[in-house]
Amino acid sequence: MILAAIAAAVLYTVFLWWFSTGAILWLDRRPRATFRWSLIAASGLAGLALLGLATSMKDASPTGAVIAFTSALGLWGWHEMTFLMGVIAGPRRTDCPSDASGWRRFALATSTLIYHEVALVVTAAIIVAVTWMQPNQIGCWTFLILLICRLSAKLNLFFGVPNFSEEFFPDHLRYMTSYLRKRPMNGLFPLSVVMGLGLAITLGAHALSPAASPFQVIGFSLIFALAALALIEHIFMVVPLPDAALWRWAMRTPAKGETPL
Repeated sequence: MILAAIAAAVLYTVFLWWFSTGAILWLDRRPRATFRWSLIAASGLAGLALLGLATSMKDASPTGAVIAFTSALGLWGWHEMTFLMGVIAGPRRTDCPSDASGWRRFALATSTLIYHEVALVVTAAIIVAVTWMQPNQIGCWTFLILLICRLSAKLNLFFGVPNFSEEFFPDHLRYMTSYLRKRPMNGLFPLSVVMGLGLAITLGAHALSPAASPFQVIGFSLIFALAALALIEHIFMVVPLPDAALWRWAMRTPAKGETPL
């Protein structure tokens, strides 16, 4: 029964990650006139996600773990939409100068997304404060894992990796690719993988512990799967696998004059 519960939690995480990523990519490739309505709908869902976090933090049950986890992902998805649609990004929206290097290049790259990063950190701080010492910390841990793993991914993309999947960048954010480097490896990448692997193993061990309660089994299984997916995303940066094929259905841009679905 425990293994079945773990498998169900992992499959739920994988599906939610795949489908929500695809939905955001699909919406981001609709005509810009649709962005307003997409963001209004997403903001409504983000409000429900905040409510879900607030109500589930006192519920240390398997259901509470799922609600907290799903709510944190929903709130994260809202941030991703505001970034990918260019609403909350950064003050700089032009290509990197060809002569920029070192700290100047880092400062320019940071200015392309600093508002987004600040919004994420502020949201994380609010979640930590609200859920502090509550029995259900799954939502808080979910958001923090996403925040740390995404920061690691962004730094690795900046320092240089062989693959950074340019097709994930919509046309209105294409300038950001000029701040990325293609390199065989960078010094941060091995550390990121080792730390990501250690995190996934630790969370998986907690889920499999004989002393784990049903709440802990489900909760740790959910965030274990999330950490494992983040690790896989890092590996995609150096292994030439067509990861974008997973969302090919979502990345089709309507032809000029075509009515969006």
